[in-house]
Amino acid sequence: MRPALLFVVFFLVLGAALGALYYTQRHNRQAPVSPNAVLEMAADAQRDLTRAPMHLTRLSDDEEIAIGKELAAHYAAPQQELSPEQLGLAAYVSRVGARLAVHAQRQLPYSFHVIWDRNMINAFSLPGGPVYIGEGFLDLMTTEDELASVLAHELEHIDHYHCVERVQLAAHLKSLNLEVLGELLQLPFSLWQAGYRKDEELEADREGIFLAVRAGYSPYGSVQALNRLTKLCNEYVTHAETPEDELSDLAIQSLQGYFRSHPLPAERLAQVNQIIAQQHWESRKEQKPFHVEYTVHNGEFVK
Repeated sequence: MRPALLFVVFFLVLGAALGALYYTQRHNRQAPVSPNAVLEMAADAQRDLTRAPMHLTRLSDDEEIAIGKELAAHYAAPQQELSPEQLGLAAYVSRVGARLAVHAQRQLPYSFHVIWDRNMINAFSLPGGPVYIGEGFLDLMTTEDELASVLAHELEHIDHYHCVERVQLAAHLKSLNLEVLGELLQLPFSLWQAGYRKDEELEADREGIFLAVRAGYSPYGSVQALNRLTKLCNEYVTHAETPEDELSDLAIQSLQGYFRSHPLPAERLAQVNQIIAQQHWESRKEQKPFHVEYTVHNGEFVK
């Protein structure tokens, strides 16, 4: 076929395609598009744009794991003798965390630890795998599914690179060399207890509930945990309700810090309820009781 004829055929086909597209846009009814889906797409695009520089210079998993181990060793509290109840609780947290970790997207050496402070009502994670939860937070829980929801949220901060990106940003602001692990020890412990950006916190909630469900837990564990946080926020932060539980001044300060650095519990709860409705999980309400098992032999805890 001659080249000139080829061009004619090409433009005829192109014209027909454009004409068909114009007709369908003008005459066909559009399938309804959820405004929530559009907003989520826009939010994801904005998030990816703001995190683009980190994507271009992202550390390898091995580098992230090394940083996490170094920070965990640096921040570790002095060894203390734990009671049988504490040993049982630590083993319980590790067991629930391990059940979640096998379903994470990134297979890192996740580990789960309790900070033995009843005034600490918070949880946080370090790059590469370590997850921590305060004893005060555990005191508030009544089901294993609640515990799973909190650990899954923290695990997703690691899984979705929030932790390691915080290291990169903090190192950049302080002109620290990421290749020299010792320099990163200048990063304060409080850096990890502070919340992340609103979109990252909501992402950890969103992905965390899917992770918990994959591990066999009820999505209502997250609902129950967030309902309790909403109640505490109303009692001790906004003072909309009279406190029912007596908390120490240090515990109240811990709570206030948590709420300052996280989206309002009501907003997080709305997202979780929306996911449950979208995924048709309304029937998955049964939760496991918070049940710590430990064995004592001759007055001593037996592992």
